Amino acid sequence: MALDPSFIGRTYPPTEPYEVGREKIREFAIAIGDTNPAFTDPAVAKALGHPDVIAPTTFPFVITYQAASQVVEDPELGLDYSRVVHGDQKFSYSRPVLAGDRLTVAVTIDNIKSLAGNDVLTVRGEVSDAIGEHVVTSIMTLVARAADETGK
Repeated sequence: MALDPSFIGRTYPPTEPYEVGREKIREFAIAIGDTNPAFTDPAVAKALGHPDVIAPTTFPFVITYQAASQVVEDPELGLDYSRVVHGDQKFSYSRPVLAGDRLTVAVTIDNIKSLAGNDVLTVRGEVSDAIGEHVVTSIMTLVARAADETGK
């Protein structure tokens, strides 16, 4: 069953603050194989004009994907997560994510469309710091694959 497009524009409550730690940034950088010293060495980050180490540009996926669970688990929307694949991810920054940031995410459904029987859902996550200033916007595309003729 196709997702209801009346959900476009629905915004969910902001998440609890997520405190970005140096070690989490380091672990993420290692996991993605990025050896940029600004991610692990405070002195390098400071020489580049940052107060502490910065996070790789894809780091906010850690918190925006978790925040998108509000959409995925919304019983009114009726998304069958067992059929969902992650289709695309984009980030638009106001400033880098820094160690010590306390970030919250407000999630909005930006678009719902049907393509070849598949539901395509665009979810926007607005990431803000502790004083409410914008840090990064995440645009996530989720595709709920259509069931085959057997219903699987």
